[in-house]
Amino acid sequence: MNLEVIILAAGQGTRMKSTLPKVLHPVAGRPMLEHVVNTAEQLNPIAVHVVVGHGAQQVQEALAGYALNWVQQEQQLGTGHAVLQAMPAVADDSVVLVVYGDVPLISATTLSSLVDAAHVAPALLTANLVDPDGYGRILRDESGALCGVIEHKDATALQRAIGEINTGVLAAPAADFKDYLPRVGNSNSQNEYYLPDILSLAVADGKLIASCEAESELEILGVNDRVQLSQVEREFQRRLGHQLLREGVSVADPNRLDIRGALHCGKDVRIDVNAVFEGEVTLGDGVSIGPNCVLSDVTVADGTTIHAMSHLQQAQVGADCNVGPYARLRPGTVLAAGARIGNFVETKKANIGAGSKVNHLAYIGDCDMGAGVNIGAGTITCNYDGANKYQTTIGDGVFVGSNSTLVAPLQIAGQGFVGAGSTVTKAIDEGELAVSRARQRNIQGWQRPTKNKD
Repeated sequence: MNLEVIILAAGQGTRMKSTLPKVLHPVAGRPMLEHVVNTAEQLNPIAVHVVVGHGAQQVQEALAGYALNWVQQEQQLGTGHAVLQAMPAVADDSVVLVVYGDVPLISATTLSSLVDAAHVAPALLTANLVDPDGYGRILRDESGALCGVIEHKDATALQRAIGEINTGVLAAPAADFKDYLPRVGNSNSQNEYYLPDILSLAVADGKLIASCEAESELEILGVNDRVQLSQVEREFQRRLGHQLLREGVSVADPNRLDIRGALHCGKDVRIDVNAVFEGEVTLGDGVSIGPNCVLSDVTVADGTTIHAMSHLQQAQVGADCNVGPYARLRPGTVLAAGARIGNFVETKKANIGAGSKVNHLAYIGDCDMGAGVNIGAGTITCNYDGANKYQTTIGDGVFVGSNSTLVAPLQIAGQGFVGAGSTVTKAIDEGELAVSRARQRNIQGWQRPTKNKD
Protein backbone atom coordinates (compact mmCIF):
# COMPACT_ATOMS: atom_id res chain seq x y z
CA MET A 1 0.00 0.00 0.00
CA ASN A 2 1.08 3.57 -0.70
CA LEU A 3 1.94 5.85 2.20
CA GLU A 4 0.63 9.38 2.70
CA VAL A 5 1.70 11.60 5.57
CA ILE A 6 -0.43 14.24 7.28
CA ILE A 7 1.49 16.79 9.37
CA LEU A 8 -0.57 18.85 11.81
CA ALA A 9 0.76 22.41 11.98
CA ALA A 10 -2.26 24.62 12.56
CA GLY A 11 -1.76 25.60 16.20
CA GLN A 12 -0.88 29.11 17.31
CA GLY A 13 1.41 28.05 20.15
CA THR A 14 0.32 30.73 22.61
CA ARG A 15 2.79 29.52 25.25
CA MET A 16 5.65 30.51 22.95
CA LYS A 17 4.56 34.13 23.50
CA SER A 18 5.53 35.04 19.96
CA THR A 19 4.00 36.42 16.78
CA LEU A 20 5.84 33.70 14.85
CA PRO A 21 3.80 30.53 14.23
CA LYS A 22 5.01 27.84 16.59
CA VAL A 23 6.15 25.40 13.89
CA LEU A 24 8.44 28.07 12.40
CA HIS A 25 10.53 28.52 15.53
CA PRO A 26 14.01 27.31 14.60
CA VAL A 27 15.85 24.21 15.73
CA ALA A 28 19.43 24.04 14.47
CA GLY A 29 18.73 27.03 12.25
CA ARG A 30 15.70 25.58 10.48
CA PRO A 31 11.97 25.69 11.27
CA MET A 32 10.73 22.82 13.42
CA LEU A 33 8.26 21.94 10.69
CA GLU A 34 11.05 21.59 8.13
CA HIS A 35 12.73 18.91 10.24
CA VAL A 36 9.47 16.95 10.40
CA VAL A 37 8.94 17.30 6.64
CA ASN A 38 12.48 16.05 5.96
CA THR A 39 11.91 13.05 8.22
CA ALA A 40 8.57 12.28 6.55
CA GLU A 41 10.19 12.39 3.11
CA GLN A 42 12.66 9.70 4.18
CA LEU A 43 9.67 7.30 4.27
CA ASN A 44 9.07 7.84 0.52
CA PRO A 45 5.38 8.80 0.76
CA ILE A 46 3.39 9.53 -2.38
CA ALA A 47 2.14 12.74 -0.75
CA VAL A 48 2.78 14.91 2.30
CA HIS A 49 -0.22 16.96 3.46
CA VAL A 50 0.35 19.81 5.91
CA VAL A 51 -2.63 21.16 7.84
CA VAL A 52 -2.15 24.85 8.62
CA GLY A 53 -4.21 27.46 10.39
CA HIS A 54 -2.57 30.20 12.42
CA GLY A 55 -0.04 32.09 10.27
CA ALA A 56 -0.77 29.82 7.32
CA GLN A 57 0.78 32.14 4.74
CA GLN A 58 3.99 32.52 6.74
CA VAL A 59 4.26 28.77 7.12
CA GLN A 60 3.71 28.13 3.42
CA GLU A 61 6.26 30.77 2.43
CA ALA A 62 8.86 29.33 4.81
CA LEU A 63 8.58 25.88 3.18
CA ALA A 64 7.96 27.02 -0.37
CA GLY A 65 10.79 24.82 -1.65
CA TYR A 66 9.00 21.58 -0.73
CA ALA A 67 6.33 19.70 -2.71
CA LEU A 68 3.57 19.76 -0.11
CA ASN A 69 -0.21 19.70 -0.23
CA TRP A 70 -1.38 22.55 1.99
CA VAL A 71 -4.69 22.08 3.82
CA GLN A 72 -6.47 24.90 5.65
CA GLN A 73 -8.08 24.33 9.04
CA GLU A 74 -10.09 27.49 9.44
CA GLN A 75 -11.21 26.66 12.99
CA GLN A 76 -8.94 24.75 15.37
CA LEU A 77 -11.43 22.20 16.70
CA GLY A 78 -9.00 19.47 17.67
CA THR A 79 -6.65 16.96 16.10
CA GLY A 80 -9.45 14.76 14.78
CA HIS A 81 -11.00 17.73 13.01
CA ALA A 82 -7.60 18.72 11.59
CA VAL A 83 -6.99 15.30 10.03
CA LEU A 84 -10.52 15.26 8.67
CA GLN A 85 -9.75 18.40 6.65
CA ALA A 86 -6.96 16.56 4.82
CA MET A 87 -8.80 13.32 4.10
CA PRO A 88 -10.51 14.39 0.84
CA ALA A 89 -7.07 14.58 -0.78
CA VAL A 90 -6.01 11.12 0.48
CA ALA A 91 -6.39 8.03 -1.71
CA ASP A 92 -8.69 5.32 -0.34
CA ASP A 93 -6.05 2.60 -0.67
CA SER A 94 -3.24 4.43 1.16
CA VAL A 95 -1.86 3.98 4.64
CA VAL A 96 -1.93 7.35 6.42
CA LEU A 97 0.64 8.49 8.98
CA VAL A 98 -0.31 11.44 11.19
CA VAL A 99 2.55 13.32 12.82
CA TYR A 100 2.94 16.75 14.39
CA GLY A 101 4.90 19.75 13.17
CA ASP A 102 6.36 20.46 16.62
CA VAL A 103 8.21 17.15 17.17
CA PRO A 104 11.49 17.79 15.29
CA LEU A 105 13.38 14.93 16.99
CA ILE A 106 11.07 12.16 15.76
CA SER A 107 13.08 9.61 13.79
CA ALA A 108 12.34 7.99 10.45
CA THR A 109 13.13 4.60 12.00
CA THR A 110 10.40 4.97 14.61
CA LEU A 111 7.86 6.22 12.09
CA SER A 112 8.69 3.41 9.66
CA SER A 113 8.03 0.80 12.37
CA LEU A 114 4.69 2.43 13.12
CA VAL A 115 3.67 2.44 9.45
CA ASP A 116 4.62 -1.23 9.09
CA ALA A 117 2.25 -2.07 11.95
CA ALA A 118 -0.67 -0.15 10.42
CA HIS A 119 -1.40 -1.95 7.17
CA VAL A 120 -4.46 -3.74 8.57
CA ALA A 121 -5.65 -1.66 11.52
CA PRO A 122 -4.68 1.53 13.38
CA ALA A 123 -1.31 1.66 15.13
CA LEU A 124 -0.35 4.18 17.80
CA LEU A 125 3.06 5.42 18.92
CA THR A 126 3.33 5.34 22.72
CA ALA A 127 5.99 6.17 25.27
CA ASN A 128 6.57 5.35 28.93
CA LEU A 129 7.38 8.44 30.98
CA VAL A 130 8.45 8.89 34.57
CA ASP A 131 6.31 12.03 34.66
CA PRO A 132 3.35 11.63 32.29
CA ASP A 133 1.57 14.76 33.55
CA GLY A 134 -0.37 16.50 30.78
CA TYR A 135 -0.32 13.61 28.33
CA GLY A 136 -3.21 11.38 27.31
CA ARG A 137 -2.93 7.91 28.89
CA ILE A 138 -3.04 4.56 27.12
CA LEU A 139 -5.86 2.29 28.23
CA ARG A 140 -5.35 -1.46 27.95
CA ASP A 141 -7.61 -4.39 28.78
CA GLU A 142 -6.78 -7.35 31.03
CA SER A 143 -4.94 -9.06 28.18
CA GLY A 144 -2.78 -5.99 27.56
CA ALA A 145 -4.49 -5.07 24.29
CA LEU A 146 -4.81 -1.36 23.60
CA CYS A 147 -8.45 -0.40 23.92
CA GLY A 148 -8.39 3.39 23.98
CA VAL A 149 -6.84 6.70 25.01
CA ILE A 150 -8.05 9.08 27.72
CA GLU A 151 -6.91 12.71 27.73
CA HIS A 152 -5.25 13.94 30.92
CA LYS A 153 -7.99 16.47 31.64
CA ASP A 154 -10.67 13.80 31.31
CA ALA A 155 -8.79 11.04 33.19
CA THR A 156 -9.59 9.75 36.67
CA ALA A 157 -6.97 9.72 39.41
CA LEU A 158 -6.38 6.00 38.76
CA GLN A 159 -5.95 6.58 35.03
CA ARG A 160 -3.53 9.45 35.65
CA ALA A 161 -1.28 7.01 37.50
CA ILE A 162 -0.65 5.20 34.18
CA GLY A 163 2.87 5.88 32.85
CA GLU A 164 2.27 4.89 29.23
CA ILE A 165 1.22 7.92 27.23
CA ASN A 166 -0.22 8.75 23.84
CA THR A 167 2.29 10.61 21.68
CA GLY A 168 -0.44 11.56 19.23
CA VAL A 169 1.47 9.99 16.34
CA LEU A 170 -0.81 7.48 14.66
CA ALA A 171 -0.98 5.45 11.45
CA ALA A 172 -3.90 3.56 9.91
CA PRO A 173 -5.40 2.57 6.58
CA ALA A 174 -7.07 5.56 4.94
CA ALA A 175 -10.37 3.65 4.94
CA ASP A 176 -10.33 3.59 8.75
CA PHE A 177 -9.77 7.33 8.98
CA LYS A 178 -12.57 8.01 6.52
CA ASP A 179 -14.90 5.67 8.40
CA TYR A 180 -14.19 6.71 11.99
CA LEU A 181 -13.30 10.41 11.88
CA PRO A 182 -16.83 11.62 10.96
CA ARG A 183 -18.12 9.61 13.95
CA VAL A 184 -15.79 11.16 16.53
CA GLY A 185 -17.62 13.36 19.03
CA ASN A 186 -16.49 16.28 21.17
CA SER A 187 -17.99 15.39 24.55
CA ASN A 188 -14.91 16.25 26.59
CA SER A 189 -13.58 19.10 28.73
CA GLN A 190 -12.15 20.90 25.69
CA ASN A 191 -15.11 20.33 23.38
CA GLU A 192 -12.63 19.19 20.75
CA TYR A 193 -12.58 16.29 18.31
CA TYR A 194 -9.68 14.11 19.44
CA LEU A 195 -7.90 12.00 16.85
CA PRO A 196 -7.18 9.07 19.28
CA ASP A 197 -10.94 8.58 19.72
CA ILE A 198 -10.92 6.64 16.46
CA LEU A 199 -9.11 3.88 18.36
CA SER A 200 -12.08 3.26 20.63
CA LEU A 201 -14.33 3.10 17.58
CA ALA A 202 -12.00 0.60 15.93
CA VAL A 203 -11.95 -1.54 19.09
CA ALA A 204 -15.75 -1.49 19.14
CA ASP A 205 -15.64 -2.90 15.60
CA GLY A 206 -13.51 -5.78 16.85
CA LYS A 207 -10.17 -4.54 15.52
CA LEU A 208 -6.92 -5.09 17.38
CA ILE A 209 -4.94 -1.85 17.81
CA ALA A 210 -1.20 -2.15 17.35
CA SER A 211 1.28 0.02 19.22
CA CYS A 212 4.95 0.89 18.94
CA GLU A 213 7.03 2.46 21.69
CA ALA A 214 9.25 5.46 21.03
CA GLU A 215 12.97 4.96 21.64
CA SER A 216 13.22 7.93 24.03
CA GLU A 217 11.15 10.63 25.65
CA LEU A 218 13.07 13.33 23.79
CA GLU A 219 12.14 11.81 20.45
CA ILE A 220 8.46 12.56 20.99
CA LEU A 221 8.88 15.81 22.92
CA GLY A 222 6.49 18.36 21.48
CA VAL A 223 7.56 21.98 21.69
CA ASN A 224 4.95 24.08 23.45
CA ASP A 225 7.10 26.73 25.11
CA ARG A 226 10.61 28.12 24.92
CA VAL A 227 11.88 25.85 27.69
CA GLN A 228 10.98 22.81 25.61
CA LEU A 229 12.41 24.52 22.52
CA SER A 230 15.77 24.90 24.28
CA GLN A 231 15.68 21.25 25.37
CA VAL A 232 15.06 20.12 21.81
CA GLU A 233 17.78 22.44 20.49
CA ARG A 234 20.43 21.09 22.85
CA GLU A 235 19.48 17.47 22.13
CA PHE A 236 19.61 18.13 18.40
CA GLN A 237 23.04 19.74 18.71
CA ARG A 238 24.30 16.90 20.93
CA ARG A 239 23.29 14.41 18.25
CA LEU A 240 25.04 16.43 15.55
CA GLY A 241 28.18 16.63 17.69
CA HIS A 242 28.23 12.89 18.30
CA GLN A 243 27.71 12.26 14.60
CA LEU A 244 30.77 14.40 13.82
CA LEU A 245 32.80 12.48 16.39
CA ARG A 246 31.80 9.18 14.79
CA GLU A 247 32.87 10.58 11.41
CA GLY A 248 36.37 11.33 12.74
CA VAL A 249 36.05 15.04 13.59
CA SER A 250 37.70 16.12 16.85
CA VAL A 251 34.97 18.04 18.68
CA ALA A 252 36.22 19.42 21.99
CA ASP A 253 32.79 19.33 23.60
CA PRO A 254 29.63 18.25 21.73
CA ASN A 255 27.57 20.09 24.33
CA ARG A 256 29.18 23.38 23.28
CA LEU A 257 28.67 23.26 19.53
CA ASP A 258 25.97 24.83 17.37
CA ILE A 259 25.30 23.80 13.78
CA ARG A 260 22.55 25.89 12.22
CA GLY A 261 22.59 24.52 8.73
CA ALA A 262 24.92 21.96 7.13
CA LEU A 263 28.52 21.33 8.15
CA HIS A 264 30.74 19.21 5.88
CA CYS A 265 34.12 18.14 7.27
CA GLY A 266 37.18 16.48 5.77
CA LYS A 267 39.64 14.31 7.64
CA ASP A 268 41.35 15.35 10.89
CA VAL A 269 39.27 18.46 11.42
CA ARG A 270 39.43 19.98 14.91
CA ILE A 271 36.65 22.10 16.40
CA ASP A 272 37.12 23.83 19.74
CA VAL A 273 34.35 24.89 22.15
CA ASN A 274 31.50 27.30 21.38
CA ALA A 275 31.96 27.27 17.60
CA VAL A 276 28.86 28.23 15.61
CA PHE A 277 28.28 27.12 12.01
CA GLU A 278 25.47 28.69 9.99
CA GLY A 279 24.20 27.96 6.49
CA GLU A 280 26.50 25.84 4.31
CA VAL A 281 29.99 25.41 5.76
CA THR A 282 32.71 23.17 4.32
CA LEU A 283 35.96 22.45 6.17
CA GLY A 284 38.79 20.71 4.34
CA ASP A 285 41.27 18.17 5.67
CA GLY A 286 43.26 19.25 8.71
CA VAL A 287 41.30 22.44 9.33
CA SER A 288 41.33 23.75 12.89
CA ILE A 289 38.56 25.97 14.27
CA GLY A 290 39.39 27.81 17.49
CA PRO A 291 37.02 28.58 20.35
CA ASN A 292 34.14 31.03 20.00
CA CYS A 293 34.31 31.30 16.21
CA VAL A 294 31.31 31.91 13.94
CA LEU A 295 31.36 30.64 10.35
CA SER A 296 28.41 31.43 8.10
CA ASP A 297 28.30 30.14 4.50
CA VAL A 298 32.05 29.64 4.38
CA THR A 299 34.45 27.30 2.60
CA VAL A 300 37.80 26.60 4.26
CA ALA A 301 40.45 24.64 2.36
CA ASP A 302 42.91 22.06 3.69
CA GLY A 303 45.36 22.89 6.47
CA THR A 304 43.93 26.25 7.46
CA THR A 305 43.63 27.46 11.05
CA ILE A 306 40.86 29.78 12.17
CA HIS A 307 41.95 31.17 15.52
CA ALA A 308 39.73 32.11 18.45
CA MET A 309 36.98 34.74 18.33
CA SER A 310 36.94 35.07 14.53
CA HIS A 311 33.79 35.75 12.50
CA LEU A 312 33.64 34.62 8.86
CA GLN A 313 30.63 35.26 6.63
CA GLN A 314 30.21 34.31 2.95
CA ALA A 315 33.95 33.96 2.53
CA GLN A 316 36.31 31.54 0.79
CA VAL A 317 39.52 30.65 2.59
CA GLY A 318 42.30 28.88 0.73
CA ALA A 319 44.68 26.17 1.87
CA ASP A 320 47.21 26.70 4.68
CA CYS A 321 45.87 30.09 5.68
CA ASN A 322 45.84 31.63 9.14
CA VAL A 323 42.90 33.73 10.26
CA GLY A 324 42.60 35.58 13.56
CA PRO A 325 42.32 35.65 16.44
CA TYR A 326 39.62 38.33 16.49
CA ALA A 327 39.40 38.56 12.70
CA ARG A 328 36.30 39.41 10.70
CA LEU A 329 35.95 38.22 7.11
CA ARG A 330 32.83 39.79 5.62
CA PRO A 331 30.99 38.74 2.43
CA GLY A 332 33.04 38.56 -0.72
CA THR A 333 36.37 37.89 0.98
CA VAL A 334 38.59 35.37 -0.82
CA LEU A 335 41.93 34.27 0.62
CA ALA A 336 44.43 32.51 -1.62
CA ALA A 337 46.72 29.79 -0.27
CA GLY A 338 48.98 30.78 2.60
CA ALA A 339 47.37 34.15 3.24
CA ARG A 340 47.34 35.57 6.74
CA ILE A 341 44.60 37.69 8.30
CA GLY A 342 45.56 38.61 11.85
CA ASN A 343 43.96 39.99 14.96
CA PHE A 344 41.45 42.82 14.70
CA VAL A 345 41.49 42.82 10.89
CA GLU A 346 38.29 43.30 8.90
CA THR A 347 37.93 42.48 5.20
CA LYS A 348 35.05 42.86 2.74
CA LYS A 349 34.93 42.14 -0.99
CA ALA A 350 38.65 41.56 -0.82
CA ASN A 351 40.78 39.15 -2.82
CA ILE A 352 43.89 38.49 -0.77
CA GLY A 353 46.67 36.92 -2.83
CA ALA A 354 48.82 33.89 -2.05
CA GLY A 355 51.08 34.40 0.95
CA SER A 356 49.92 37.97 1.54
CA LYS A 357 49.68 39.24 5.11
CA VAL A 358 47.31 41.63 6.81
CA ASN A 359 48.47 40.93 10.31
CA HIS A 360 46.78 43.42 12.63
CA LEU A 361 44.44 46.34 13.14
CA ALA A 362 43.50 46.92 9.49
CA TYR A 363 40.48 47.31 7.22
CA ILE A 364 40.72 46.02 3.65
CA GLY A 365 37.57 46.48 1.56
CA ASP A 366 36.84 46.45 -2.19
CA CYS A 367 40.41 45.39 -2.80
CA ASP A 368 42.20 43.14 -5.28
CA MET A 369 45.54 42.23 -3.69
CA GLY A 370 48.31 40.27 -5.34
CA ALA A 371 50.69 37.69 -3.89
CA GLY A 372 53.33 38.28 -1.24
CA VAL A 373 51.89 41.60 -0.10
CA ASN A 374 52.53 42.93 3.42
CA ILE A 375 49.98 45.32 4.93
CA GLY A 376 51.17 47.12 8.06
CA ALA A 377 49.17 47.67 11.24
CA GLY A 378 46.56 50.39 11.18
CA THR A 379 46.22 50.46 7.38
CA ILE A 380 42.83 51.10 5.82
CA THR A 381 41.48 51.20 2.30
CA CYS A 382 39.15 54.19 2.04
CA ASN A 383 36.67 52.58 -0.33
CA TYR A 384 33.59 54.73 0.35
CA ASP A 385 33.14 58.45 -0.33
CA GLY A 386 29.75 58.69 1.32
CA ALA A 387 27.85 57.75 -1.82
CA ASN A 388 29.87 55.27 -3.90
CA LYS A 389 32.34 52.42 -3.38
CA TYR A 390 35.70 52.36 -5.19
CA GLN A 391 38.34 49.71 -5.84
CA THR A 392 41.91 49.45 -4.61
CA THR A 393 44.32 47.30 -6.65
CA ILE A 394 47.59 46.19 -5.06
CA GLY A 395 50.19 44.31 -7.12
CA ASP A 396 52.49 41.46 -6.14
CA GLY A 397 55.15 42.09 -3.50
CA VAL A 398 53.83 45.47 -2.36
CA PHE A 399 54.77 46.68 1.12
CA VAL A 400 52.43 49.09 2.89
CA GLY A 401 53.82 50.65 6.06
CA SER A 402 51.87 50.94 9.28
CA ASN A 403 49.11 53.50 9.76
CA SER A 404 48.70 54.15 6.04
CA THR A 405 45.52 55.39 4.38
CA LEU A 406 44.86 54.17 0.83
CA VAL A 407 42.22 56.38 -0.78
CA ALA A 408 40.36 54.59 -3.58
CA PRO A 409 40.19 54.44 -6.51
CA LEU A 410 43.86 53.57 -6.32
CA GLN A 411 46.42 51.35 -8.03
CA ILE A 412 49.72 50.28 -6.50
CA ALA A 413 51.84 48.37 -8.98
CA GLY A 414 54.02 45.38 -8.15
CA GLN A 415 56.89 45.89 -5.67
CA GLY A 416 55.56 49.31 -4.74
CA PHE A 417 56.34 50.61 -1.27
CA VAL A 418 54.29 52.90 0.95
CA GLY A 419 56.04 54.61 3.83
CA ALA A 420 54.47 54.34 7.25
CA GLY A 421 51.91 56.99 8.12
CA SER A 422 51.22 57.95 4.51
CA THR A 423 47.94 59.02 2.95
CA VAL A 424 48.06 57.78 -0.63
CA THR A 425 45.71 59.30 -3.23
CA LYS A 426 47.67 58.80 -6.47
CA ALA A 427 48.77 55.68 -8.32
CA ILE A 428 52.16 54.17 -7.46
CA ASP A 429 54.15 52.69 -10.32
CA GLU A 430 56.16 49.50 -10.12
CA GLY A 431 58.93 49.62 -7.55
CA GLU A 432 58.21 53.23 -6.50
CA LEU A 433 58.25 54.48 -2.90
CA ALA A 434 55.38 56.72 -1.86
CA VAL A 435 55.70 58.89 1.23
CA SER A 436 53.05 61.39 2.23
CA ARG A 437 53.60 62.97 5.65
CA ALA A 438 53.40 66.37 7.31
CA ARG A 439 56.84 67.83 8.07
CA GLN A 440 57.98 67.09 11.61
CA ARG A 441 59.01 70.03 13.83
CA ASN A 442 60.93 69.63 17.09
CA ILE A 443 60.28 72.61 19.43
CA GLN A 444 62.70 73.33 22.26
CA GLY A 445 61.75 75.09 25.47
CA TRP A 446 58.09 74.22 25.32
CA GLN A 447 56.12 73.88 28.55
CA ARG A 448 54.47 70.59 29.47
CA PRO A 449 50.78 71.05 30.42
CA THR A 450 49.97 70.89 34.12
CA LYS A 451 46.79 70.14 35.97
CA ASN A 452 44.65 73.06 37.07
CA LYS A 453 44.57 73.63 40.83
CA ASP A 454 41.01 73.81 42.19
